[in-house]
Amino acid sequence: VGMNEERVSVLTIGHSTHSLEAFVNLLKAHNIGAVADIRSTPYSRYSPQFNRESLRTALKRHQIRYVFLGRELGARSDDPSCYKNGRIQYKRLAQTGLFSRGLERVKLGSKDYRIALMCAEKDPLDCHRAILVAPALCRNGTPVQHILEDGRLEDHESAISRLLAIQGLRTEDTFPEMRADLVDEALARQESRIAFAPKQVQVAKETGT
Repeated sequence: VGMNEERVSVLTIGHSTHSLEAFVNLLKAHNIGAVADIRSTPYSRYSPQFNRESLRTALKRHQIRYVFLGRELGARSDDPSCYKNGRIQYKRLAQTGLFSRGLERVKLGSKDYRIALMCAEKDPLDCHRAILVAPALCRNGTPVQHILEDGRLEDHESAISRLLAIQGLRTEDTFPEMRADLVDEALARQESRIAFAPKQVQVAKETGT
């Protein structure tokens, strides 16, 4: 699948509870040639049609490549230095060599394929694909667009504006550098809401132990 000039951005998608057919239709509607799976654990208890092997086989039937990048770009890590008080820290994760290699693979792949980074959550704002991976790609000069559940495209800048609005952080009257601080604040708040923590840490938090 050759790329033309207007296909320079990387897209993201959440498999949510779509049927396999609906999911493939979304990919085809946006001319996706390759899916990069960025789930740390590429399996779904509730939607087994998106288990790694089933998905790879289904996509192959539609001439869509499947690549697993969950080790490089997943939201969990085997590296203890990426955790603080038992919770993953996205900034530390983003500084690892593994994460950088994952970004590089996406960037290289996007020269030949229109790529969709896939995770589970239907809303990109509830997922590390928008809170961790997309900001890193944008910083590296790769624009990102999110395929929403209804098939619409939302560019990453619009997604961030939506996040700011949800959190009640007004940016209309602020200077650009002040907006950048508000964006950092919004991302940090969302990270604390969605970032992975082992179950025992969550239980301790809930019980106060």
